[in-house]
Amino acid sequence: MIPVTKPFLPPKEDYDILLHGIWKRQWLTNMGPLASDLEMKLKEHLNVKHLLFVTNGTIALQFAIRALDLKGKIITTPFSYVATTSSIVWENCEPVFVDIDKETLNIDATKIEEAITENTSAILATHVYGNPCDVEMIQKIADKHNLKVIYDAAHAFGVEINGESIFNFGDISTCSLHATKLFHSGEGGLVITKNPELLKKMAYMRNFGHNGPENFQGLGINGKNSEFHAAMGLANLNYIQDIHEKRKLLTERYDEKLNNLKSVKPLWHNHANKNYAYYPIVFETEELLLKCIETLQKNEIFGRRYFYPSLATSLPYLDTKALDITDDIAKRVYCLPLFYDLTIEEVDWICRFLLRTQNN
Repeated sequence: MIPVTKPFLPPKEDYDILLHGIWKRQWLTNMGPLASDLEMKLKEHLNVKHLLFVTNGTIALQFAIRALDLKGKIITTPFSYVATTSSIVWENCEPVFVDIDKETLNIDATKIEEAITENTSAILATHVYGNPCDVEMIQKIADKHNLKVIYDAAHAFGVEINGESIFNFGDISTCSLHATKLFHSGEGGLVITKNPELLKKMAYMRNFGHNGPENFQGLGINGKNSEFHAAMGLANLNYIQDIHEKRKLLTERYDEKLNNLKSVKPLWHNHANKNYAYYPIVFETEELLLKCIETLQKNEIFGRRYFYPSLATSLPYLDTKALDITDDIAKRVYCLPLFYDLTIEEVDWICRFLLRTQNN
């Protein structure tokens, strides 16, 4: 069976060395030395000013909304994982969906301004599949209307625009370190900001608002992460270059073999590097997509309709909203298997099934 993804696991002895220290110290959580070390190493690796290691990417989004004191309406994308929208609702704000660009699959920045009202407080956009949004236009719109900007960069670990980390754009960026991501800590997330006051505020929020054992700075929750998760992150960070190179190799193989498939790939930001987090394709028709899925599944190959259906039409706690481009793309998009342990031979096998199905 070939799944859409498998988590990278470092050599067990690498992890065991870190576990030995945990057993010796008996410091399991509450920002122990491994969690602190991971934060410092990630700041250096990503070249960002301020970063917090938190429980997961969803908590990171909730922290961002809460730290910016957002109220009212938040403009966002319907083409993302549910956490992008559910975090807005969870924090008692109202998501306002704007259609996506048919080529990049990111929120269409040219349509944002018409959705702004006096009750709009922020823009929360996703770098879909790690592909950067039009961050310059979004920031210009935000500055013009005095809005905050949050980027859901769950897929964008290691992406840069003109050599600048994607995490340095907007007021706050968030990232997921879930096991399905190209860099992971089993479970985990990051909040990143250039603003030291926002960082301080989120650091208190992460630990119940504690300001010492008996004092509280303000309202907080438990958003910390454990030493065991930090150990996984530290062990995996040593192999991030190998992970990147292997995923690049597999991506280029797909590109070569699927040149004649009736599909297109999302248009990548022309000033950004690729991190090869996913291999999405948009089929010419939904009929062809469904035929290919049937063939692949018969042969124990499982990609994912990522993201389907549109968040604007599928969430029971929101009114539905038809968006022409999102609704069309969501029906035709599919992510093929891509992970470190996938082999060139398996990629060739997947491609043969796709092309054979198309030609039958």
